[in-house]
Amino acid sequence: MQITPLNPEDPPSMGDFELLGRIGQGGMGQVYLGESPGGEPAAVKVIKPSVVDSESRRRFAQEIEVLKTIWGPRLAAFLGADAEAEQPWLATEYVDGPDLARHVETHGPLPSVLVAALGAVLAEALSAVHTQGLLHRDLKPANVLLGPNGPKIIDFGLAAFTEASVSLTAPHQVVGTPVCMAPEQAAGVRPLTAAVDVYALGALLLFAATGHYPHEAATPYMVFHLVTSSDTAPDLSGAPGELVPLLTAMLAHDAGDRPPLTDVVRRCRSVIEAQGMRIAQARRRLTAHTAGQRNGAASAVAPPTLPWPAPVSDTPGTEITPADLDAPAPSDPPAPAPTVAETVPGPADPAVRDSPAPAPPARPDPAEPSDAARREQPGPGRPPTASRRPGEGTRTPRHSVQARRTAERLRAAYAAKAPF
Repeated sequence: MQITPLNPEDPPSMGDFELLGRIGQGGMGQVYLGESPGGEPAAVKVIKPSVVDSESRRRFAQEIEVLKTIWGPRLAAFLGADAEAEQPWLATEYVDGPDLARHVETHGPLPSVLVAALGAVLAEALSAVHTQGLLHRDLKPANVLLGPNGPKIIDFGLAAFTEASVSLTAPHQVVGTPVCMAPEQAAGVRPLTAAVDVYALGALLLFAATGHYPHEAATPYMVFHLVTSSDTAPDLSGAPGELVPLLTAMLAHDAGDRPPLTDVVRRCRSVIEAQGMRIAQARRRLTAHTAGQRNGAASAVAPPTLPWPAPVSDTPGTEITPADLDAPAPSDPPAPAPTVAETVPGPADPAVRDSPAPAPPARPDPAEPSDAARREQPGPGRPPTASRRPGEGTRTPRHSVQARRTAERLRAAYAAKAPF
């Protein structure tokens, strides 16, 4: 998530939260990265004055009271708010990750099994919220953040903040996101029901699977016309066949024809299980996929290449790939598993000690540090080490048998590829 510096006109704080930078901007105001007195990061949303009046403040205060009762692992936690401030604000948990819209635009659509996992996760989270009498009203890919521990929904209550004073059909005024908006919401029907979030979730899942929305046009008003027209079917082109029945039902024009969220969860599970996977496995794969692509990994399941720390002279280091970890061991029988795992092979490492030694240089380079000096200087990614006995490598606390075996394979692979 990109964070830019504060502008001179930005407030230094909101309530007890110190504002550190700008996260994003929307039609309702500015979102800042904030920090509590105890150092807890927060996303602080500050409402712009043009949408503030006495009725919107009252409704916003009611929404805050509801938000205080809502919690869950897939919802960004409520941290604080003030509906009576000159600029009303709301602070929620800061999720360190891109939103779904940016992820799909950067890396392309998700595989169908991961779309189904995402649908099950978000439908279950929304269902819990609906039991508290609250709707999201503005669910869209930009409001789903792909954090390091899985997706989280943000921005509950903000759409409702303006609904008291702004009509969805008022000229030049749009509340919500037209491409994800249910027909009855776009038409200004009141009261709204849980079916609007079902439709929005269907539009979100279609985007995750294909990169496009049910209805797209050159302007928001053209989209409104397409959404509200019962003669225009949603565009499901490119959607995987196993997802088409579910998406068709969720994007039904009539609210009464859409399935409840509990049924959405069940049908998403069926898609996952039909591909020989359990829901928990699919959820883990979803998180690994988005985190891996965020870090530049080539696939959802393969770990990234591990760059070996470069020496002090900044000479490029040897790289150990995942394939090297599975390569056969050298011809010599493997040494017994060490009692501790080593982060970097030191001179005392058996895999390095048994390798053929290079011929010594004719003349030492005075600019090149000695071996002893190099051992005392941590390379990139290596923490400073305490003083140790000569020949003793860098060591970490005792780890599991699996960790020791992985460390042994790393040392063997590194020794096989090392230039010395």
